[in-house]
Amino acid sequence: MLNDLKIKVGPQVYRYAKDAIDFVPKMFEEFNAKKILVVHGTISWEKAKKFIHFLDDERFEFYYHQYTGECSYYGVDLIKQKVDENNIDFILGVGGGKLSDLVGLSGHMLNLPYGVIPTLASNCAPWTPLSVMYKESGESEGKSEHYLRQAAFLITDPYLVIDSPIEYFIAGLADTLAKWYESDMILSQKHLVKEPFLMLARYTALISKDILLEEGDKAIADMKSGIVSDEFVHCSEIIIAVAGMVGGLGDKYARNAAAHALHDGISKYLPHSHAYLHGEKVAYGIFYQLAIEDKWDVIDSLLPLYEKLHLPRCLTDMELYPLDDELLDKIAAFVNSKEKVHLIPLEINQQVLRSKIIELEKYILEK
Repeated sequence: MLNDLKIKVGPQVYRYAKDAIDFVPKMFEEFNAKKILVVHGTISWEKAKKFIHFLDDERFEFYYHQYTGECSYYGVDLIKQKVDENNIDFILGVGGGKLSDLVGLSGHMLNLPYGVIPTLASNCAPWTPLSVMYKESGESEGKSEHYLRQAAFLITDPYLVIDSPIEYFIAGLADTLAKWYESDMILSQKHLVKEPFLMLARYTALISKDILLEEGDKAIADMKSGIVSDEFVHCSEIIIAVAGMVGGLGDKYARNAAAHALHDGISKYLPHSHAYLHGEKVAYGIFYQLAIEDKWDVIDSLLPLYEKLHLPRCLTDMELYPLDDELLDKIAAFVNSKEKVHLIPLEINQQVLRSKIIELEKYILEK
């Protein structure tokens, strides 16, 4: 029996369909929202406005804030200023993953309800009540903020999402595949396999992986052609929403492990890694976790997919290797400091984590 499981399922209302965004005013009414701060980006905002038909609705007062591009504590301070100046009672985020993280953290810290309209499918940030923190420079803070407040809604339109950069979608596929590979060995342990919520988390991770591997190629091709097919909707919905349920149902046992810890480590200590998207770095992190688990055959099975999608297999692929001993030690120590990495049922220590970085580089380069 587990005594430490905290289930945070996700947004109170979820809709993903053509014209679904027209439902958002009903959510404002449900929360008695009158003064709404719309937090948005730049290019995605111009595209999204064509789908948002309620901005001239006289029942609500809308205020606008263009975020800096990072989910940072400074960004929260800027939103707080707008909230205080205008007596805001609801925050609406329109944009991608970092913006969703910023809006969620702001709602938590300012004690306000919030909702999100994602404009792309690159990760499950719109679903999950946690925020990955960055500095304004783009450097990772090396930590995430977890909170209990969940979004009032996640509502968007596949005809909006499909009009986003393809590289973000491919990165989202990789980030979502990590849900399975990070949690598989942990959730396979004898004392966890019969826990009902962990069973749900494991099955959610499995169907996410299987559908992405089966339908991902067609979803990518359809996105390039601007076709909102069943495959595109399935895969984008898994990235935005379903994948978020893995951690929501499984808590720390299914949220993140070595793949994401290494992502955070290289984002913190290797500035040139900022040229790569979150999901691209997590793709490399999947191979790192599989190396820790000595699942080299699984790495081999995934290599054709990585090569087809141009995902980084190792640090060398990102021109981040070789590393000097000091950097290797710092990254390994950082990964070793993460609690969830130690849920992997193997001997895990800084030396093991350091050696696996080197071993993976050699393995890939010999292929």
